[in-house]
Amino acid sequence: MAKVTLKDVAREAGVGTATVERVLNGRGGVRLETVEKVLHAARKLDYRHRLPEAHRALIRIEVILVRPETSFYSRMNQAFERIAALLDKSIVVHRTFVRENDPVDFARYIANPAARRSALIVVAPDHPDVVESLRTVARQGMPVVQIMTRPAPELPYVGIDNYAAGRTAAFYMSRMLAGRKGSFVALCHSGAYENHKERIRGFSAYLAENGDGHLFSQVMFDYDDDINSMELLSEALDGDPGIIGLYTAGGDNRSVAAVLNEHAARNIFWVGHELSEQSRRALREGVMSIVLDQAPEIQARRSVDLTLRSLNLIDVDASSEPVRFLTVTPESV
Repeated sequence: MAKVTLKDVAREAGVGTATVERVLNGRGGVRLETVEKVLHAARKLDYRHRLPEAHRALIRIEVILVRPETSFYSRMNQAFERIAALLDKSIVVHRTFVRENDPVDFARYIANPAARRSALIVVAPDHPDVVESLRTVARQGMPVVQIMTRPAPELPYVGIDNYAAGRTAAFYMSRMLAGRKGSFVALCHSGAYENHKERIRGFSAYLAENGDGHLFSQVMFDYDDDINSMELLSEALDGDPGIIGLYTAGGDNRSVAAVLNEHAARNIFWVGHELSEQSRRALREGVMSIVLDQAPEIQARRSVDLTLRSLNLIDVDASSEPVRFLTVTPESV
């Protein structure tokens, strides 16, 4: 195999050999964007040259997450941390938590980050300002990967098939309750995320097609708040003795088990998302029936791989298939 030369790197980066020489020898005087192009080209061609210390942390992938207090995002954050520790030292994966309840500020941060970034991985609320900000950044040439939810359908996405997850919840619920007459209700974070809306659409569509007479009576928005969850669910159960099934389409509904324990005699069939310590306990105690876990660790790994591929830092294509969610029952915890 022929040895890679400065001319090869210059040709790949679209710059002159003098510029390549200045970058690779750390002489300065080159714009940061050009430095990044040269180093991308050098890595892609496997140019055998030790990078100058000044550029050791040049590639900065920013990951924007929300709600660090929840089990799901805590798992995802830890997964990104573990992945970052295994990458080349010239690549930094920086995690930022942004408030989801202020979409205007969220959009502003996407467009105007606190520090320069080379690529963006983001959990994005389904808000026009946020979506337009994502599209603007992508049009400017920056790799953007949506993770967990997909408000901009034309941009790359890593996550589960949320519509299929909702249909799966309805499939199990309607089949397991085939001999009982009654209605189903759902708890959901809000309409802020496309993934939650897709889950509810899938749940509703399956019941409309195959519901065996079960009525999907209402969706309650609790914003993943324990007090809201308790109040909404208690009010629904007290007001409708015919409720026999509950689908929690969000995550971390830690208060749901307490409410259902108070109504244990009604034997409510409960399907929810995310395998947390709380949901494990609820499964073991027989309060929860099924958990659909969307494997945030796999989502984190695949989103980083897709980003590195977009930056021409790896040659292996990342899978474009949806991440497979896991069905967990009391028998498998």
